[in-house]
Amino acid sequence: MFALTSIAKRQSVRAFSASASRWVAVGDKIPSATLFEGSPGNDVNLADETASGKSIIIGVPGAFSPACSASHIPGYFKKLREFNEKGYKSFYIVAVNDAFVTKAWGEALFAHLVGTNQVRFLADPKGEFSKDLDVLFDASKFFGNERSKRYALIVEDGVVKKTFIEPDNTSVDVSSADSVLKEA
Repeated sequence: MFALTSIAKRQSVRAFSASASRWVAVGDKIPSATLFEGSPGNDVNLADETASGKSIIIGVPGAFSPACSASHIPGYFKKLREFNEKGYKSFYIVAVNDAFVTKAWGEALFAHLVGTNQVRFLADPKGEFSKDLDVLFDASKFFGNERSKRYALIVEDGVVKKTFIEPDNTSVDVSSADSVLKEA
C-alpha cells in the first residue's frame, strides 16, 4: 500500500510540475486590471490606456531596487527621443508596490517627466496585472512577497507586438532599452 501511495503522489507532482507557465505572448490583449497612479484613489486601466497608438509597458521587480533605479528605467529615459521618433509616445512603468511608493520613485528618478502622461509610474499592489500577464515570481526572500519579473512589452492598439521577459526574472539584458529599441 505504501508503494502505491508513493507512486500516486509522484505522478500527481510530476503532472503538476509538467504544466508550463504561459507568459504574456505576442498577440495577447493587454489585461483589464486596476493599477494605481500616485494614490490608491487614482485608478488606471492599461487595457484602456493602450487601446490606441504605440506604447511600451515596462515591468520591474520593485521600485527603488538597485538595478531598476540605476540602469533599467534610466536606460529608457536616455533613449526616450529615439523611441518617440519610432512613434512610441507612452511609457508605463509597473511595479508590485503601493501607489505612494511608485509615485515617490517616479519623482526621485524623473520629476520633470512625472505627470506628463508620456511616462507614468503605476502601482500593481496585489500583483493582479502581473498575474494576468503570468510574470509573477516568488521574491519573498528579498522583497517579502511575489514580484514581477523584469520585462518590457511593445504594445500597439492594445495588443502585444513583442515581449522582452528576463528568463532569470531580474537581469537587465533582454528587457533593456537598447534591446527593445532594436526591435521597436
